[in-house]
Amino acid sequence: MSQTTAHFLADYRPSPFKIETVNLTVELDDTSTRVINEMAVSRQGDHQEALVLNGEQLTLIALYINDEQLSTEHYQLVDNSLSLTTLENNFKLTVVTRINPVENTSLEGLFKSGDAFCTQCEAEGFRRISYYLDRPDVMAIFTTKVIADKSLYPYLLSNGNKIEQGNLDNNKHFVTWHDPFPKPCYLFALVAGDFDLLSDNFTTCSGRNVSLEIFVDKGNLHKSEHAMASLKKSMEWDEQTFGLEYDLDIYMIVAVDFFNMGAMENKGLNVFNSKYVLADKDCATDSDYFNIEAVIAHEYFHNWTGNRVTCRDWFQLSLKEGLTVFRDQQFSADMHSSAVTRIQNVRVLRSQQFSEDAGPMAHPIRPEKVLEMNNFYTLTVYEKGAEVIRMLHTLLGKDNFRLGMDLYFKRFDGMAVTCDDFINAMSDASNKDLSQFKLWYSQSGTPSIRVSEHFDDTGVYSLTLAQQSPITTKQVAPQALHIPIKMELIVNDNGKITVQEHMVELTGDDQTWQFKGFKTKPTIALLADFSAPVKVNFAQDDNDLFTIISNANNSFCRWDAGQKLLMSYIKSLTLIPEFVIPTQLLTCFTELLNSNDDAAFIAEQLMLPSFDEAADIIDQVDPVSLVSALQKLSLFIAKGIEKPLLQKLRDCQALLQKAGLSEAEVTANKALKNICLHYLASLEQHAALVDEQFNESDNMTDSLAALSCSAKYNLAGFSAQMKAFEDKWQDTSLVMDKWFSLSVSLASEDIFTQLTNLTEHKLFTLKNPNRARSLIGAFAMNNPKYFHCTSGKGYKFLADKIAALNAINPQVASRLITPLIQFNSFAQPHKELMKAQLIKLQALPHLSNDLKEKLDASLTM
Repeated sequence: MSQTTAHFLADYRPSPFKIETVNLTVELDDTSTRVINEMAVSRQGDHQEALVLNGEQLTLIALYINDEQLSTEHYQLVDNSLSLTTLENNFKLTVVTRINPVENTSLEGLFKSGDAFCTQCEAEGFRRISYYLDRPDVMAIFTTKVIADKSLYPYLLSNGNKIEQGNLDNNKHFVTWHDPFPKPCYLFALVAGDFDLLSDNFTTCSGRNVSLEIFVDKGNLHKSEHAMASLKKSMEWDEQTFGLEYDLDIYMIVAVDFFNMGAMENKGLNVFNSKYVLADKDCATDSDYFNIEAVIAHEYFHNWTGNRVTCRDWFQLSLKEGLTVFRDQQFSADMHSSAVTRIQNVRVLRSQQFSEDAGPMAHPIRPEKVLEMNNFYTLTVYEKGAEVIRMLHTLLGKDNFRLGMDLYFKRFDGMAVTCDDFINAMSDASNKDLSQFKLWYSQSGTPSIRVSEHFDDTGVYSLTLAQQSPITTKQVAPQALHIPIKMELIVNDNGKITVQEHMVELTGDDQTWQFKGFKTKPTIALLADFSAPVKVNFAQDDNDLFTIISNANNSFCRWDAGQKLLMSYIKSLTLIPEFVIPTQLLTCFTELLNSNDDAAFIAEQLMLPSFDEAADIIDQVDPVSLVSALQKLSLFIAKGIEKPLLQKLRDCQALLQKAGLSEAEVTANKALKNICLHYLASLEQHAALVDEQFNESDNMTDSLAALSCSAKYNLAGFSAQMKAFEDKWQDTSLVMDKWFSLSVSLASEDIFTQLTNLTEHKLFTLKNPNRARSLIGAFAMNNPKYFHCTSGKGYKFLADKIAALNAINPQVASRLITPLIQFNSFAQPHKELMKAQLIKLQALPHLSNDLKEKLDASLTM
């Protein structure tokens, strides 16, 4: 897609040319890599259109048709495209280009990550390697020969199976790879470097032996064992759950430090950000272990939902991403606590995706307009897209959903298709009309459900649900969606509690359902398992919410009721600072601490809503008041249940000393212990608990929990602890990312001096996306008190760093700007201070399209 022109879904048309095969020869050099691209091209249909290839930051060396070199009058180089006219219907096109990987700080196309060569071609990076039809519906069989210095780059990797290797003159060698499966160029990958290699194998359900290889920087081999175990779990799970078997002879993963994304599913050669591969007990937290397993699974699952069946155009991105996120969430739920996994998924959705839905970049999960494709790798496409797939699973049931998946692969294996193709397969396999359900793909914003209930003396409980999607200038007349609503009706019959489970399908603007045979009015718990990505407007009183917390069968409903209570108190505290929090909350939390529930679930129930979650439910929120409200509520709980918190912390500590605990039990009890520590650390008399944990910790989870408490409450030991942590871990890049993030979370007036010092730190560089996110992003997202300070210094700091990143890595700059472009959600003077920084950014010379699209959208909203 052009870097200056908007493209529209409605304008899609098939490519007038097809590329059948690609034979690449890539001779690697830091500043002058030579690429020879031989393509078998065929005209599609009866036309005489020119062949127009995409290309960026390329030097064209030569161009041949059927081995005859073309002179400059036979082609045109205009606006990042190469255009040539030929009367041939089938021909060989050879393009020879030169590129400079070292200067490619955008980390798209071919670039250097440390001492290794690496590629990233999704969405539109292949055009930085060679002139090509850079669109996902052009699928070719690739053969790639990689040439490089043998001493510097002993491993030369690309897609598919290795078919040839050998030595060349001048200490060079080559390896040739062949991928037998047609693929779009965004799935092309190339890596060259000197790595440590962890090898293993997996026997598929049909008895095929697959070689598994994970390449990591020297010295990190032991940190890749968890990733390998996660890969084998993923392969086995996909066979058992969806009947999907891996199809090549080898599966490779390469971990690199400089990478814009989490990972990339290139066919047979996945390139990963090292944070999602490397882990051991000393340097990784329990969350790191969980995330590595989930991301490894996500990229492996893409082999079928993304590679074997890919998207026709980039508007269909959620076809592969939403579906694959759903699959990795199901995998994580099966590997761990399904209740806790679901709660954590919903936290992300509510704290980040809901605000995206309400902001200037709101878009359907299948966007209709694209200027800069990188801007649509969003939580809406991924997380909301996964929720839409989950609704299908709920509506159809497990068995029919599996039948739909089977039909989808049978129909479309080896093809580039659309979201409609997927829904049609689901509909045909299950015999269920999903025509209205498709509206989820074309409407933006988070729907709201208004709830009213009635109970009469005949024992009939009536429930009325009314839905409304946001009305905006882009969406003036949204239609009613097809929404599955799972619920529980909790009945108290003279002290005997029974729970009924129901599911209804809301398809109209409003509908009423009746439930009969009750002696007393039931308490309703809506959205069991969070059955739809909607907001619920329902004024349940505290007694109803406490009833749900104590008696609902569904774990999500119990957690959600607790969050609603906490949200109501937070909102009241922002409006009425002297609001008195009901002591019933303390009784409820004490009962939770003394319950037999899973420790990880108790920890989730005790955790307060985040700043972002709370901000989403308050109109024109004053961020200073919101921070104050969260602090008051936390302190109220800490003081009110100090003894139960301290007892539970000690109980968890004692339990963790016992032998024979499962990995899940250890993780759960650490989580509960650390949430107790966070509350207790706010009380001066328990500051020593933080020092004790930091000094005695033998794992990264507990060390970071202690440091987080010290930063959050600006405890006296913070500086000494951080110095000790830095001295110990300064040579471990991923751990230092954590150190930078903790440093900028300090709750102190000195934070802006701290920020200046950190940006001048010898280990800080804007060229490393992980490091930029760990400092700049962590401050904006995790330190709301000072990011939103009334001086505007926080906003200026973020804007200044985004301006610098605009010239280095526009993709990272664009992702970091999110907290600023949501300025319309906040009250004055914050709104104007944020807007002023956006206006300054908009005036930057050479503003990237990544930033321009978001700035224009936010400033014209």
